[in-house]
Amino acid sequence: MSTAPDHILVVDDDPEIRRLLSTYLEKNGLRVTTAADGPAMWRALEGSRVDLIVLDLMLPGADGLELCRTLRARSRIPVIMLTARGDEMDRILGLEMGADDYLPKPFSARELLARIKVVLRRARDVPAGPLDEGPATLAFAGWTLDTRARELCSPDGVMVALSHAEYRLLHVLVTHPNRALSRDQLLDLTQGREAMPFDRSIDVLIGRLRRRLGDDAREPSLIKTVRGQGYMLAAKVEARA
Repeated sequence: MSTAPDHILVVDDDPEIRRLLSTYLEKNGLRVTTAADGPAMWRALEGSRVDLIVLDLMLPGADGLELCRTLRARSRIPVIMLTARGDEMDRILGLEMGADDYLPKPFSARELLARIKVVLRRARDVPAGPLDEGPATLAFAGWTLDTRARELCSPDGVMVALSHAEYRLLHVLVTHPNRALSRDQLLDLTQGREAMPFDRSIDVLIGRLRRRLGDDAREPSLIKTVRGQGYMLAAKVEARA
């Protein structure tokens, strides 16, 4: 039985980029819809199911950051953001707004395809640790992480929304408790790629998770920075069926 191809929505105001990406991605087995701005993006999302959005930062009207922030409040659709080469602040802001990955311009269509495949795979399956296949819930410091619904519940019983990227990173930390993991290890386990020079995406995601967990960034008690090694979840984790 054949399965429907993954549906990619490319949002970019450059018609040539839209045409080139649409042609290349469709040749590689993906279904592609394109949009030139925010209103067109929302219309496309209302019209059909989308599996991943390739979102340009610089757009007329509402820019990619604003669109990503609004989208993340409504949906968990994975987002790959296209940013200007060398503009680290734009990449950091994109991750802060909930993007799952970013790709600096100019880029090759082949690299984008590889990133799309990785993000789609990670959005569906997170083979992050030895507990992944067994327990439905991982409990730590009063928090519970439902690995099937991918939901985080606070000690007070409040559900805390997580983006795909936040869930993947928290899942890795919770399934490797009290063990320092380097940025390279965390990138490999969560995004299936190596760190680029000056890559701060893991640092940004750690900051987001600390805020979700109410962990003081100046003196964190849950997600600790281990000097010269990386980050560690400093808590006992209980696996529940």
